Amino acid sequence: MSTSFNRDAIGAFRFVRCGFHAASGVAELVYAFDDGPEMVETITVPGAPFVLDGARAEAVERALRLLHLVAGVSYYKAAVPGEIRIEGYAIDAATAALLEQVYLNGLGEFAYRNGLDLHGRIRFPVGAGAVEAGAAPALGLEPRALVAIGGGKDSLVSIEALRAAGVEQTVAWIGGSQLIRTCAERTGLATLNIGRARAPGLFEINRQGAYNGHIPVTAVNSAILVLAALLTGAGQVVFSNERSASYGSLIVSADGTVTSEVNHQWSKGWAFEHAFGEYVGRSVAADLHYYSLLRPLSELAVARQFAKNDHYDAHFSSCNRNFHILGEKPAQRWCGLCPKCHFVFLALAPFMPKTRLVRIFGRNLLDDDGQAPGFDALLEYQDHKPFECVGEGRESRAAMAALAARAEWREDALVVRFAREIRPQLDPAGLALEPLLEIEGEHRVPAAVWERVRANFAA
Repeated sequence: MSTSFNRDAIGAFRFVRCGFHAASGVAELVYAFDDGPEMVETITVPGAPFVLDGARAEAVERALRLLHLVAGVSYYKAAVPGEIRIEGYAIDAATAALLEQVYLNGLGEFAYRNGLDLHGRIRFPVGAGAVEAGAAPALGLEPRALVAIGGGKDSLVSIEALRAAGVEQTVAWIGGSQLIRTCAERTGLATLNIGRARAPGLFEINRQGAYNGHIPVTAVNSAILVLAALLTGAGQVVFSNERSASYGSLIVSADGTVTSEVNHQWSKGWAFEHAFGEYVGRSVAADLHYYSLLRPLSELAVARQFAKNDHYDAHFSSCNRNFHILGEKPAQRWCGLCPKCHFVFLALAPFMPKTRLVRIFGRNLLDDDGQAPGFDALLEYQDHKPFECVGEGRESRAAMAALAARAEWREDALVVRFAREIRPQLDPAGLALEPLLEIEGEHRVPAAVWERVRANFAA
């Protein structure tokens, strides 16, 4: 790629073309800026060759285009030009509306960190010849679930809940993480490891000064798994996003006024799940169900479920430093320094013996004065919630208050500090743990599955 990439001079982002090769299982997603070189991303779904009949082939084409459009966010963000072009096919108004919602909200943290205002800037063109998508047909997909596994506690809770409910499942992940593979193999279930190779040109223009930052990864992964489900005949695509994911970080000005909410994990929230799931059922395949099994649970409720089973203690990790595309990985499964390590430690602490938790992490994070700023951010004390996939501030405060009442935890440095300095400033009524463990709220879990799974969660 040329070394002359200038993000401010870019006029248009182009969705050049996309294609799927049934013989190899490889999807190609092609993008470009202006008349610049093509950037080609590939997605490889194991199991080829795939034999697709007429209706299935048409659904795969619809899912491929959806993936092309959603995955383009990784490239669009490099320059955020004011014009978007879609070549080779046209989209209807409903598709354009979904994409504008995904790009605007999914790039919320990216825009905040880069000082950009994307409102009114992201406009997907509705093609003059585009036909409004009608009711997509049912394809006769199997009731089997394709379950996204990420190596952390949440997806493992979903997998075990579905197992207990008697739901046939295949655990699926994207990329080459050995940690995720180990967890997937530990389940003893069928696995599907999907390959994703981003265009090399993306890393090159990043070095040349492209805009960089967080993208809605879950949205991209969701579109990948929808395509994989159609190819493998699975009728359910299951993620493990809890209700806490719908709440962002409140940005507060110097005078204490809340100026905005930025949700790092917007594509894990209910707004995305609802919009995307409805779109898939209406416009891709009527019998393909996309949902999060854990949506009615808080992060603390998920932690309580995980603590009931020690089968994965020596294998799982929610530390995001293990999953960076570039850069050094931690020597251990838990770095012990990032917001995810802090939150998972705090969330699990009320529900498992201290000795077990310390054995998982290799040390007691709550007995380290140097970790105070990280835990303060979780508590939303003198800082906003971290831009990470962590629970609400009220969950962290309730967990810390519970530990302050327990002999095995209350003498640890950060628990002592909380009890002495922070708790006196809080309303005691907001520190109760039990209300946060209630199973409640909207979800898209099919009724037959939810009836069995809810009983497991409530036990």
